[in-house]
Amino acid sequence: MSLNRKGALATVFLVVVIDLMGFGIVLPLLPFYASEFHVSAVGIGLLYSIYSLAQLIFSPVWGRLSDKVGRRPVMLLSTFGAAMAYLLFAFSHSFAMLFASRLIAGLMGGNVSTAQAYVADVTDAKERTKGMGLIGAAFGIGFVLGPAIATFLIHSSIQQGLVRLNLPVLTALFARSPYAIPGIFAALLSLLSFIFVLTLLPETAPVFTGHGSASVERPGLFSQRFWAGVRAKSTGSKGQLLPTLLLSLFLISVGHSTLYSAFPLFCKRKLNLPPDAVGLLFTVMGIIAVLIQGGFIRVLQKRIAERRLYIAGCILMTLGLFLIPFARSEKGLIVYLAVMAVGASLNGPTLNSLISQQAEPSEIGSFMGISQGMAALGRVVGPTWGGILFGLSYWAPFLATAGLVFLTVFLAFRIKSAKT
Repeated sequence: MSLNRKGALATVFLVVVIDLMGFGIVLPLLPFYASEFHVSAVGIGLLYSIYSLAQLIFSPVWGRLSDKVGRRPVMLLSTFGAAMAYLLFAFSHSFAMLFASRLIAGLMGGNVSTAQAYVADVTDAKERTKGMGLIGAAFGIGFVLGPAIATFLIHSSIQQGLVRLNLPVLTALFARSPYAIPGIFAALLSLLSFIFVLTLLPETAPVFTGHGSASVERPGLFSQRFWAGVRAKSTGSKGQLLPTLLLSLFLISVGHSTLYSAFPLFCKRKLNLPPDAVGLLFTVMGIIAVLIQGGFIRVLQKRIAERRLYIAGCILMTLGLFLIPFARSEKGLIVYLAVMAVGASLNGPTLNSLISQQAEPSEIGSFMGISQGMAALGRVVGPTWGGILFGLSYWAPFLATAGLVFLTVFLAFRIKSAKT
């Protein structure tokens, strides 16, 4: 199969969009599904954390494997494995099965990191930023479409309409669980992604063997090499702020991922919102992120220093998290959620930019690998932290997490020597 760079990039973009759509479909439904099995808030948090933990551990493994056997085999395996995980999700009849589905999905979560390596293979240094931007755009689009599709598929009128078609398979699925149809749809998306990789995506490893791979080897977060790299890059005049920036990134990631478990539980328990309404709220967060990170933030960066934008984002995120448990209606909740989402959309990109400014040009890829590892660690801690606190009180995860994020405002005052 010959290599058409534009076609290959378009295929990778589609694969990541479809992959994130499946993730977005499952995301708002997990707490409601788990509640069917009378699972505690801590157990619900673990459903999110085990996915992130498995992905965190195995993403470097998939990366090294793709260097040896090629990008296509790894992407084929991960997309097919994700389809099997979603099918297990659809037909779960116990918490153990649901937990296993999330564990398998995390183990098979090497698609995005391999897609990034693929982009690095087919682009030169000048085009690589644009190529990686495609991956970021795919994240945003997938995260908007996924919860929106979940909202549609879980809605009672839609499922009842499917039953009225008198198709035995659909009738049996609806009778089994309202979450079966979204799970099967997510599995079909992953199979579609598998077909795209199989039929449209050429292998890049043989093409580029002999004149150097553009990808950066990134050791796992739990390896000594990762932390040795952090210590090495924290020395010298440019890297002194790195520990502060990485701590801030971890806290923000914990704050954002706490919503995965605690927010749907709050919506269900205090406002009596159904799963489709919660899916719509996740869609609103995704749309805000796409609008701000997709263009509006560039306008702001021309007028406001990055450090100030970052501090503003941290303050807004703190305020939104703090206000959420005081919402007494869906309209009020949307306002508070929007404040939080605007803050998260501002502080995320600006913090990554500040981290990159601590690196020499030749080390930017390595620095970004370290920052992604810390963000992933936050996604492991956040959902379980949210579940534990929600078990104590419905307001505890939001107020405590708001306090954590507010710490980043104080840490930001140490970033005076960063380029702004």
